[in-house]
Amino acid sequence: MPALATRQTGPTAESRPTGPREIRSRAAGPPGHVSERLSHEFVTVPAETVDRCVEDVWACAAHLGVDVTTAVVERIARERLLAVAGSAPLVAPRG
Repeated sequence: MPALATRQTGPTAESRPTGPREIRSRAAGPPGHVSERLSHEFVTVPAETVDRCVEDVWACAAHLGVDVTTAVVERIARERLLAVAGSAPLVAPRG
């Protein structure tokens, strides 16, 4: 049976991170000013949610091998937060 993938694209096995700790050490993490700027922009979204979103975007980009810059992280996190801010709860809260 022929192989579906004949060549490897992306990082080699030697350069690939082995776990979450190595990913964090390679990409130190988002600077606080990205979360701070987005928190001021999305006042209806809790600051903890904004922080978590920025951290998740940073980790996902590093995991995928994307060149992680603050500009890239901020743009992707802003798109995610626009969806969060614009969404309505599925069920109205009681009270």
